[in-house]
Amino acid sequence: MRVTTVEETVLKIAFVGKGGSGKTTMASLFARRAVDTGHRVLAIDADINQHLAAALGVPESVAIGLPLLGDRLPEIKEYLRGDNPRISSPEAMVKTTPPGRGSRLLSLAEDDPLLSRVTTEVAGLRLAVTGGFAEGDLGVACYHSKVGAVELILNHLVDDAGEYVVVDMVAGAEAFASGLFTRFDRTFLVCEPTMRSVGVYRQYAGYAADYDVAISVIGNKVDDAEDVEFLREHVGAALFGWCGRSGYVKAAERGEPGPVTALEPENLALIDQARELVDNGRRDWDKFTRQARLFHRRNAEAWGNDRAGTDLADQIDSDFVMGPRSVVVS
Repeated sequence: MRVTTVEETVLKIAFVGKGGSGKTTMASLFARRAVDTGHRVLAIDADINQHLAAALGVPESVAIGLPLLGDRLPEIKEYLRGDNPRISSPEAMVKTTPPGRGSRLLSLAEDDPLLSRVTTEVAGLRLAVTGGFAEGDLGVACYHSKVGAVELILNHLVDDAGEYVVVDMVAGAEAFASGLFTRFDRTFLVCEPTMRSVGVYRQYAGYAADYDVAISVIGNKVDDAEDVEFLREHVGAALFGWCGRSGYVKAAERGEPGPVTALEPENLALIDQARELVDNGRRDWDKFTRQARLFHRRNAEAWGNDRAGTDLADQIDSDFVMGPRSVVVS
């Protein structure tokens, strides 16, 4: 048995935006730069279009063999419930089931029993992929059930100092199908200087406003000062910075990825500034726990109780609060 008391925590980061805005590229650059500067990283592809592995430089022949979180949901539930007496079986767990006394928590340590099975070491980091929406899912399943594995992992993950969890989220407002959008300490919304992309920002910001979600906008595919002014006009103070057209990114998308340090200096500086913004934040564990319970109750009332035949709100352990002194037992 391994028991680890976690004294300090770093943050979980989401990259969101309109499809085609460049959010996957930004997520991969952030993750690779973090590895390059000596940090431990878990990268998760939670988009219905699974492109993060390719953006990280993983050959297609390797990417098709990666373990899929969506396929391993029963295994993930069985492990996480541990000896929690409030969870009668893996089948009784839903994507919002929060941890409690007896639950197994996760760590990014190399010997974590679950993450070592459901993630793959690539590009110096751990990569987890949900698996895309397959033809066999039509009419019988929802993609959000696969993303549910991500929500369970984030709810049970206690990350240590110097670590990052970087999630490439499903595009647009699809992220609001559950409480997953509240599991992050900083959300970077990648926005092109177009009305469609700005519209996604407004929709996302509107949904997130009631939940104290920290959103920073990164402009992408910016050509000139007029593009910058357009973004300032439409997203205001949320604009964190912007990336110009990138020959480095174009080469990478053509299968010629170089070291991340070869990124244009101004674009590399933006990635470093984004990491500094994350580093300066601290998790509000009370809010993290409170919101987890809120969305679990909502899911229970909306559909979970009918499916399970019992009140899933009973799974909430009101005496258990995730925090920097949570204990990981395996």
